[in-house]
Amino acid sequence: MSDGPAKMSRADLVALVRERGRPISPQVTPYVVQVEEGRRYRWCSCGLSQTQPWCDGSHGGTGFEPIAFEAPLSAEFHMCGCKRSDNKPFCFGNCRGHHRVRES
Repeated sequence: MSDGPAKMSRADLVALVRERGRPISPQVTPYVVQVEEGRRYRWCSCGLSQTQPWCDGSHGGTGFEPIAFEAPLSAEFHMCGCKRSDNKPFCFGNCRGHHRVRES
C-alpha cells in the first residue's frame, strides 16, 4: 500500500472503502462547478468516481451511494472534495478544520 490509492486496483480500492467504512478523499479542496437550476445531479460519496465530484457508478460494492440533489439555481457551487463535509454534498471546510459547532 506504499504506492497510495492512485496505484491500487479498483477491487482493492472498493475493499479499502468498504473495510474502513469511510470514503477516499480525492482532494482536500472543493470542486468548483457550474450547475443549472432544476437539473438533478448525483454527487460521488465514495471518492472513487473518475468524474469527480459527480458519480460514475464506481461506488458498487463500497456500501456508499451517491447523494442526489436538484440545483435550486444556476450558479457556481463548491462541492465537497474531501468527502467529509458536515453539509454533503456541499463543501463546509471540514478538510481545513472548519467543523460545524453542534449545539447540545
